[in-house]
Amino acid sequence: MNFTMLYSTFSLSAALLLAFASAACADSFPVRIEVDAAQPIGPLKPVWRFFGADEPNYAYMPHGRELLGELGELKKDEVFFRTHSLLSTGKGEHGLKWGSTNAYTEDAAGKPVYDWSIVDRIFDTYRERGVRPYVQIGFMPQALSVKPEPYRHHFPNAKYEELFGGWAYPPKDFAKWEELVFQWAKHCAERYGSDEVLRWYWQTWNEPNIDYWRGTREEFFKLHDHAIHAVRRAIPGAKVGGPDLAGGKGGDFLEAFLNHCVKGRNRATGETGTPLDFISFHAKGSPQQIDGHVRMGMANQLREIDEAFAVIASHPEVKDKPIIIGESDPDGCAACKGADRDYRNGTMYSSYTAAIFPRKLDLAAKHGVNFEGALTWSFEFEGQPYFAGFRSLATNGIDKPVLNVFRMFARMTGDRLRVQSDAAIPLADLITTGVRSKPDLSALSARDGKRITLLAWHYHDDDLPGPDAALTLIFKDTPAGHPKLTRTLIDEGHSNSFIAWQALGSPQKPTADQIRLLEEASRLTPASDQTEFKSANGTTEIRFKLARQGVTLVELEWE
Repeated sequence: MNFTMLYSTFSLSAALLLAFASAACADSFPVRIEVDAAQPIGPLKPVWRFFGADEPNYAYMPHGRELLGELGELKKDEVFFRTHSLLSTGKGEHGLKWGSTNAYTEDAAGKPVYDWSIVDRIFDTYRERGVRPYVQIGFMPQALSVKPEPYRHHFPNAKYEELFGGWAYPPKDFAKWEELVFQWAKHCAERYGSDEVLRWYWQTWNEPNIDYWRGTREEFFKLHDHAIHAVRRAIPGAKVGGPDLAGGKGGDFLEAFLNHCVKGRNRATGETGTPLDFISFHAKGSPQQIDGHVRMGMANQLREIDEAFAVIASHPEVKDKPIIIGESDPDGCAACKGADRDYRNGTMYSSYTAAIFPRKLDLAAKHGVNFEGALTWSFEFEGQPYFAGFRSLATNGIDKPVLNVFRMFARMTGDRLRVQSDAAIPLADLITTGVRSKPDLSALSARDGKRITLLAWHYHDDDLPGPDAALTLIFKDTPAGHPKLTRTLIDEGHSNSFIAWQALGSPQKPTADQIRLLEEASRLTPASDQTEFKSANGTTEIRFKLARQGVTLVELEWE
């Protein structure tokens, strides 16, 4: 390492430690968390393994390929990616909230012309990087739209009413729509193999209960029926579902959709019912600015999930169907940016993510439904400024702290263990008011043979400083002997590229040496603070402090 690099490393480390020390408060408060290692409560499903984004073409761009590879490494061939605009017209043109593939055009006589080259490039990249498609069938090709002009938008310069152009409208010919979907699904089966495409999820459109769909509800049911019929014609046994609607239950939309699929008239076949292998809806938080700081709206997201689960549970015919929350995020527009969204760059986003995923599992247990996954609608934005305030997992190839939460989740396997924390906010209160007075401190724990993991968080809806928590973790009925302890940490001074970037002076044109430093800071790193640890007679006790917005993973392994 040359002198310049050495000096930069020293300066960055010093700046990080100074920032961390300044953020931490001298006082701390005690928290006790107990885990019964001998009482599993069921398999810990990897519900975190779904991701997605508005912009399909970023997948095969340099940073998109890199990030897809990192997602694929989390759980190879079991991570799924959902994206918009896979059928939108355009020769690969892309932008914020936009993408295109030119999969369908028509010749002068109105005869369909299919071109799978761009969508193949997208799916090929997924598979090369260990990721599988969660196929969103949409949007409407310009040649099929009942209102082809104006077609695309140019976010963020367009007015809101200009965003939903010809791509959002019904087809002028539903038979041509069905044949398009059939030919696409058939092509996928031929290109990737029948066994492969049977692993994928197939669903129609996006948020058909709001402006993404400019037709009626009945027209959407018709669109959906024809699309699902087409997929099943091409791939008998394909995993099909929906409706990926906005707002949890979406008023009465989820109820109407389930009734349609169970006992309604299929608009494509004339028979009763539409195949439904999984049920999907979206749920978002609702942050706001309060007295000069951001206050997150976790309660809104949990409430939408709670209400949708309740609707599904009330239908005996579908109660056991797998459920995927097809977009599950702390806020709405991923492509909106600005200084007021800096919380997306740092530990507010990561601690929110750590705290809410276990509560989704708790809500599923409350309603007795089959919760399969929650899709994080967050990826990357190619060619944009560093840390611009987008909701993303990485910025110009530099991973953000939130991605390290998923790395932690990926290291948790086996059966979920019951956790009791004297500082956890009760689920009912989280749904009603969120985290408004004292912070929420609890944990998710799992056991896989002689390996026990625990992910703990220190979360508050208000993006403000607060005292550290002095955690005492008690693991009861652990295996005999002394385990190996590994603890990784996300806070101001660990696994945090945003703080590192600020310590470097927030460069928008970082040097090669600075990029290497940022890449190092972005990785999931071991905790460097003091950890007290003892294990004897079937009880393991661990003590350490956890800063506000901190997330830590404890791994214990016995020989």
